[in-house]
Amino acid sequence: MRYIQLTKHNLDQEHICCALGAKQYEQAVREKKHWLTERMEEGLTFYRLDDRAKVFIEYLPAEKAWVPIEAPNYMYINCLWVSGRHKDNGHGRELLNKCKEDAMALGMDGIVHIVSKKKLPYLSDKRYFEHMGFTIVDQADPYFELAVLKWNDQANMPTFATSVNNALPVNDGVTIYYTAQCPFAVGVLEDLKKVAAEQGVDFTSHRLNTREEARKAPSVWTTFCMLYNGKFITHEIMSPNKFEKLLLSISK
Repeated sequence: MRYIQLTKHNLDQEHICCALGAKQYEQAVREKKHWLTERMEEGLTFYRLDDRAKVFIEYLPAEKAWVPIEAPNYMYINCLWVSGRHKDNGHGRELLNKCKEDAMALGMDGIVHIVSKKKLPYLSDKRYFEHMGFTIVDQADPYFELAVLKWNDQANMPTFATSVNNALPVNDGVTIYYTAQCPFAVGVLEDLKKVAAEQGVDFTSHRLNTREEARKAPSVWTTFCMLYNGKFITHEIMSPNKFEKLLLSISK
């Protein structure tokens, strides 16, 4: 099968994989597409398999990434996802090769991606990236790691930014920071808000609307970050049922 590159010219007509077939996320998908269109002006590239499947890669110059990292002249991978029947068919390698080819053509020094110490939802498993030649070069609490593939030995090694802190406001109860990068993050907020109200827990959400805001977020994972009374709880975009169980466990 071949891969399709999504651009601002064909994005409206093409599916974007991640929320494929989930009608409840239609508005969130539209917001994701708008976000992608703006990022494409800044160099974002999106390839997907020419099939109705969740097989895609999304990357852009690290200087433009909505995460608090320092990686000048590197390419940053927002997301690499290969699921379902397409696993173990070489698609991950092929999509990574496309990213590497584009980065090298632009004279970049390498590729950087955020992974997790152990296998967790919505985060890449570091074992796969290490298998593909990446090296773990930095870490951030509680379980985030920075994976780098570098082909210029003279280039500086990327790091998480020292600006990661609670610079943005944090309320009592549940506080969620998120971007429009993931339709699931946008689409689930109202359901989580209702669950919190039923449990008598304060709920506040903050959408990160600029790269500058994202770099000041209280977590290196800005797609979705949940805090409780100012303390990081999870990056995982939860179902209402799982969120209810979480609230019962942490609000006792």
